[in-house]
Amino acid sequence: MPQVMEFKLPDLGEGLTEAEIVRWLVAVGDVVAVDQPVVEVETAKAMVEVPCPYGGVVTARFGEEGEELPVGAPLITVAVGVESAPAGAAQAPVAEAEAEGSAQPRPLIGYGSDHARPARRRRVRPVTAAVSAPAAVPVPVPVPVPVPVPVSAPVAVPVTAAAAGPVPVISPLVRKLARDNGVDLRALRGSGPEGLILRADVEAALRPAAQPPAPAAAPAAAPVGERIPLKGLRGAVAEKLSRSRREIPEATCWVDADATELMAARAAMNAVDGPKVSVLALLARICTAALARYPELNSTVDLAANEIVRLPAVHLGFAAQTERGLMVPVVRDAQTRSPESLSAEFARLTELARAGKLAPSDLTGGTFTLNNYGVFGVDGSTPIINHPEAAMLGVGRIIAKPWVYRGELAVRQVVQLSLTFDHRVCDGGTAGGFLRYVADCVENPAVLLRSL
Repeated sequence: MPQVMEFKLPDLGEGLTEAEIVRWLVAVGDVVAVDQPVVEVETAKAMVEVPCPYGGVVTARFGEEGEELPVGAPLITVAVGVESAPAGAAQAPVAEAEAEGSAQPRPLIGYGSDHARPARRRRVRPVTAAVSAPAAVPVPVPVPVPVPVPVSAPVAVPVTAAAAGPVPVISPLVRKLARDNGVDLRALRGSGPEGLILRADVEAALRPAAQPPAPAAAPAAAPVGERIPLKGLRGAVAEKLSRSRREIPEATCWVDADATELMAARAAMNAVDGPKVSVLALLARICTAALARYPELNSTVDLAANEIVRLPAVHLGFAAQTERGLMVPVVRDAQTRSPESLSAEFARLTELARAGKLAPSDLTGGTFTLNNYGVFGVDGSTPIINHPEAAMLGVGRIIAKPWVYRGELAVRQVVQLSLTFDHRVCDGGTAGGFLRYVADCVENPAVLLRSL
């Protein structure tokens, strides 16, 4: 007899607790092999294809594209030992898998081995009974027209008489959203396949109904702004920045530097055959040399032990703007790389970030961040430290400005450098020394050669 196995959304690591379904890679009735990717999900850090540890026929899928599921929620069920889709597989109810021993899922590579989670949510199953058998059509009950209320007051959701039978809802998140806002799911008509109620249906029910125009003498109602869920990458960035401001007593210092000689050195390097060098790579190389002189800024604070931990390697993060939002990929062991190697690694990670293909490991473990906001056409900023790091160097645009050079007024290529640092790991003297050394290397690249 074939066994129906339930595959749950695995723990994707890095402390992630939920993921959004981007694209299903299989349909009900498809035959899948062991470790074949079945769904593409987006976490707060990256896009990930999730492989299934079972081989057989897909009998059910849980969740729609665009829906967010918690770790441990069912993804699909697979009839193990079946080589083709049984008749009525799309409508047959799915039994719970209780097999042990060899029937247990194999650990997924890169996702850990603990797929069991505490039973904090009700088990969700595909809705079948409401589709396979005809049911009486519920008769709407007239409700009074809602009375206009102030914007700050809660909005009442009109309901209709509830019909008997199962409610066509799969996602526990949709149920929680409805429960928290007092929405009767039995009164909603789902817009998903076979009447499935989606998050959008509940959110639509929460929007206030259109009201008749107010009398001319009445004051105009305040406009209702667009609400954008703070989740996924945007939510992760918000949480990290908020934590940085809560925990880190940061301070910022800045200096203008004449980058004319640095730009000339880069032009000379790129004039010969071989890999090209970016301005960001030269600045990164300067940063690693500065951190070797001022290791206090390549550290983190262990609050539990009440200790400052100085780190032996420089894992350099750099800010990359993508369609999904701001990401900070990390270049491992940047202190061992040449400018050419740094340029190539920056280009590789930036391409992966813009394609949404960075792994979670590419976005974690940084010890110092370089933020080139000059690409946005701005001169200065006060960067927020990328928690739990201790410092971030911000670089403005390099632009022609009047500058006193060798006692005379001249037009030079000037850049503003800003250093935000954790005042717990060092004082202003150390931070100022680091920033001054960086500026000296920018103004006279020979200073960097003397330190190599």
